[in-house]
Formats: sequence, C-alpha cells, structure tokens
Amino acid sequence: MLSQGDLGSLVAEGLGDVGVVAAAELSGGTFAAVWRVRLTDGRDVVVKVGPPPGTPVLRYERGLVAAEATYFRLVRERAPAVPVPSVLAATDDWIITTLLPGRPLAETDSPRARTELGAAVAAVHEISGPYFGYTGGRPSAPDWPAAFTGIVAALRADAAAWNVPLPPLDGVVERHRDVLAAATRPALLHFDLWDGNVLVSPSGGLAGLVDGERHLYGDPLLDLVSPALFRRIEDEPDHPFLRGYRPGPFDAAARIRLSLYRLHLYVLMITEGPSRGIARADGRHDRLTDLLNAELTLLTA
Repeated sequence: MLSQGDLGSLVAEGLGDVGVVAAAELSGGTFAAVWRVRLTDGRDVVVKVGPPPGTPVLRYERGLVAAEATYFRLVRERAPAVPVPSVLAATDDWIITTLLPGRPLAETDSPRARTELGAAVAAVHEISGPYFGYTGGRPSAPDWPAAFTGIVAALRADAAAWNVPLPPLDGVVERHRDVLAAATRPALLHFDLWDGNVLVSPSGGLAGLVDGERHLYGDPLLDLVSPALFRRIEDEPDHPFLRGYRPGPFDAAARIRLSLYRLHLYVLMITEGPSRGIARADGRHDRLTDLLNAELTLLTA
C-alpha cells in the first residue's frame, strides 16, 4: 500500500519540482497498484506501480510496466487518432501518464464506444513489430506458430509451478501450426481489451484505451477475443466491435485460430488464479475450465 508520501517521492523523481495534493487508488486491476493523483500544478495524472521486486509473477508478466510505456508511445506515434495516455515518466518499476477522461465500458455500456473501439484497434493493427510474440526476453519467435506455441508452453509451465490443474493440452496447438501460419505479419496487439480497459466519454464515444502492458506482436485475430469475453465473436456478426473493425467473413481457418486464442486466454486466466490470491473454491476456476474444455472439443472435432 502506497502512502501519499510515497507517491510524492515517486512523482518528484519522475516529474521534478511538483508535489501531490491528493491521491485515490483506482480499482479494477489485479497486477499493479494504480493511483489517480492531483498535482500541485493542477494536473491530474495516473501513477501505476508494479509489484515489489521478488514478487512471484507469471513468466509473461516480467517487465510489464516498461512494456506499457512502450505500447502507449508506439500508438501515440504511429496511430495518433487512437486515444491512449501520454507517458510523462517511466522506469522499469513505475509509470506516470496523463489521465484520460471517461468511465470504463464495464460501468457504462455503449454500442457506439464498442464500434469506435473496433475501428481504433484496426488502426493499431496497422503497426508492425520486428518479430512475433513478446518483448523483453519473453516468448517470441520469427514466425507466429512458433511464438504462439512458446506463449502457451510458458503458461503451462507456470501452471505446473503453481500447482494449477489444466485439462490435457499436449499437441493441441502444434496440430494447428499450418492454420496459425496464415498470420504472416506481426501486428501490434493490445490483448487485454476487456470492458474495464476501455473508457467511454459522457456522450457515449470512445474516450480512451488503457492498460497496454500485456501487448505483443502477432495475429490480429487474437485481439478479437477479449472484446466479447467468454463468448464467440465470430458467431455474433452484428457485434458493434466488428462493425468498427470490419474483419470480413470468418472462414473455417479463422474460426480455428479464434478458438486457439480463446484457449490461450482461458489457460492464462486459470493459471493466474493463485498469483492473484483467487481461491479455487470461488467457482472461477471451474467456470474457466468448462470454457476451456468447450474450445478443446471444437479443436479436436
């Protein structure tokens, strides 16, 4: 728990001769501590601080704070019409950004914001990376099948280390290597596009896209999973996100890839439970396992 004094020291380190007037912790995240801070010069900023050194995290979560700064800077430079925060200061342990207006889509639904989100994500996907996968020594490869296989393997290794049970997954991803190989350009992906990371303006438009810390480079279809969390967006042709994104028809190969990407998301969410202090008994693990098994049924049919 950070005190206002702690935040003041951090702000002074990052922004220089400016102090903290007030601070309030923001809810919604489970990885980093996030604060809304009013500065003595009148600005409102967001301060995000990663877990203390030595805190056990999943393999792909190493270096997430620095990764978020990279994502915001890339999007502001290469897709300036997409509303993301400006990075004011950052280290490997914390980041200070501008505060975007609006409320999370999780609190105030808006089909217009979902449609504008689709268009914004399509613009971000025009940005290409130097390789597939994550930055910073995390799973990556010259091609998408190898990168995605490595990403899922790392999560399975985390699950084993945390004693998290998963359904049998041997060979599932590998059997679909040819389908994954259809992704030949490493597009910049946000990945974490659930409603809590999408901000809506008072008029109902898209006000901001936040929490870019989990970004990677890969198949654009991977970013079509979280906007329809726990559902199959390919079966919802009138989904407002798709109206904005305009992906074209989903053929059989695209549907297999989307199923694989839901498998990845469910494996991740199951595996992260112990690191988030989520008890197995709360039903979350069983629900996610049921969803994962449904995708496995599709992929092995």
